[in-house]
Amino acid sequence: MTPAEQKKAAAAKAAEYVEDGMKLGIGTGSTAEEFVRVLAERVKGGLRVIGVPTSERTAKLCTELGVPLTNLDDTPHLDLTIDGADEFDPALRLIKGGGGALLREKIVAAASDRMIVITDATKKVAMLGAFPLPIEVIPFGSLATVRRVAEVAKAYGCEGKIARRADSYGEPFFTDSNNFIFDCSFGRIPDPDGLARELNLIPGVVETGLFIGIATLALVGTSSGVDIIEPK
Repeated sequence: MTPAEQKKAAAAKAAEYVEDGMKLGIGTGSTAEEFVRVLAERVKGGLRVIGVPTSERTAKLCTELGVPLTNLDDTPHLDLTIDGADEFDPALRLIKGGGGALLREKIVAAASDRMIVITDATKKVAMLGAFPLPIEVIPFGSLATVRRVAEVAKAYGCEGKIARRADSYGEPFFTDSNNFIFDCSFGRIPDPDGLARELNLIPGVVETGLFIGIATLALVGTSSGVDIIEPK
């Protein structure tokens, strides 16, 4: 199977974990959108669920396809979140945020009993860091914040270019919460747990794309089917 077909296979498998009456967190990105399409077909067939989208983009797709939605204010406890990942390691530590929704994705996942990650086989790595780590930063004093990010990262064995994300017009990219994202090209992150902990202590850092101890299962589309991976 191609990577696109692997994503579809993982999304279809994830839909098997959705039970009638569930309150779902619904992720952002190309693989999560495949899941929304599968979920919408089940809803048309009579499945009763309600979802909390992790981005305006996901909310728009759900509305178009007829997936009922709510929000965390009205539904603060969720049964399951299904979302993609940009990378994951054998411990199911993730890098997320390639689509720019990392803050809402983490809030929704943390409100859920379980998080299932759906990916293609290219996202599985031995060590995180090949995919640039997104860090969401408030615009005020952002360069001072990023300078401190670089200092902390270096102390954890991470060095590389840190660049503010731009939109398709070359202007600064803003998240749905009106923050900047800085993408950190570290190449390798030897201690994701320690780095995540220290980065979150920096004033001005809203959240990082390191999801530690959150995912409970990964469904990985491969050339021969879907692998089910639990954290080691």
